[in-house]
Amino acid sequence: MTDEKLSTPLNQDRSFWGMTLTQFFGAFNDNLFKMLLLLLCVDYANKVNGNVGEYQFYAQIMFALPFVLFSGFAGFLSDRYSKRRIVVLCKVGEILVMLAGLAAFFSPEIVPLYVVMFLMSTQSAFFGPSKYGILPEMLDSAKLPAANGIIQLTTFLAIIFGGALAGHMKEWFAPNVWPISAACVVVALVGTGTSMLIRPTPTARPGLPFKAEMLAINREMIRLLWADSKLLIALLMSSLFWFLGGVVQQIVTAYGKEQLAIGDAATSNLFVATALGIGVGCGLSGFFSKNRVRFGLVRIGAWGIIVSFVLLAAIGANVESIGSMNTVVILSSIALLLQGVFSGLFIVPIQVFLQARPPAEKKGQMIGTMNLTNWIGILLSAGFYIACYATIAELFPQRAPVTISWSFLATAIIMLPVALLYRPDDEQLENTTSDDC
Repeated sequence: MTDEKLSTPLNQDRSFWGMTLTQFFGAFNDNLFKMLLLLLCVDYANKVNGNVGEYQFYAQIMFALPFVLFSGFAGFLSDRYSKRRIVVLCKVGEILVMLAGLAAFFSPEIVPLYVVMFLMSTQSAFFGPSKYGILPEMLDSAKLPAANGIIQLTTFLAIIFGGALAGHMKEWFAPNVWPISAACVVVALVGTGTSMLIRPTPTARPGLPFKAEMLAINREMIRLLWADSKLLIALLMSSLFWFLGGVVQQIVTAYGKEQLAIGDAATSNLFVATALGIGVGCGLSGFFSKNRVRFGLVRIGAWGIIVSFVLLAAIGANVESIGSMNTVVILSSIALLLQGVFSGLFIVPIQVFLQARPPAEKKGQMIGTMNLTNWIGILLSAGFYIACYATIAELFPQRAPVTISWSFLATAIIMLPVALLYRPDDEQLENTTSDDC
């Protein structure tokens, strides 16, 4: 296995591309189904004269909660058993979940779709640690930056395609939506097929006993993080990234629909600009990193994110002086595209470092811990946005619609200490030559 890892170029590695396609199809299904459910929440709320925000809130909770509940246990499983086996089993589970979704779309109630959303996220939560943890086992360490850049690029392309197609497919098949779920079943089947291309990897810790503490961050991981401050800070940076991502998602929604009043489709296009930028930034980060963890890219990314947020706040504060709404939307899209590019530069080196730094027997637990803290950050982002929005509206009630974009400025302030103070040295990624890797 070591010879194969070292000798096969990344672009010719069938196992790596099998993993890349498997991840792509899984992310595509997740985002297509999630966006479809959010759109149906609006329809259902109008049907029963309910609160649209309330139904969407429940959908978001069902999407995020499994990652908080199960990421720790998923990390344990990824160390206890073969990561390839877990990846394949998760893809089989995805087929079953999508079949359940197909049945749920025939129900007149929305609760069955919430249940399917919870199950879908549960499958993704168990898939995550093995998905990222298998890369260091499957590839030579020097290939990790490029591999992560490709994985992140294709992931965000899946997010773009899945999110964008949901609305179009809903209109194509209206009033029926079950054909969309049937398509998700087909995608799950294809993803299961590509997972079979992944070569077997060694079990990191066979016979590892289960402990209740593994449901969260276990003592071994706490000791590791406490002893390695560089690893701990990188974990916090990863969580901060996803916290800011959750905040930005809420700001952009309110910015497009309330402040600019450009409607659902145009607001969705703003998200596409961000996702496209992140994909490009991840690809660039992998390209520039070569065989090093280049924390200089993190600093460039942090400053770029700050500048992008300041630009968005400035654009929103000067909508009337800009005049044309089309110009405002174009400028906002460019700023969000740049924000996405710099976000990609920011996160890839941190993610590579979190993969490569821990000892081999704890890599799966590290990824599980990363997933847990990332999703805690996403959940906390909802509270921060509400507090931020309410505070600014309280201070400037006479300009309530305009103040939405000022939330971008508050988000930039959170990133400022990172840009100023986070300056770890770059690290070389050596070729992995031991027989157990």
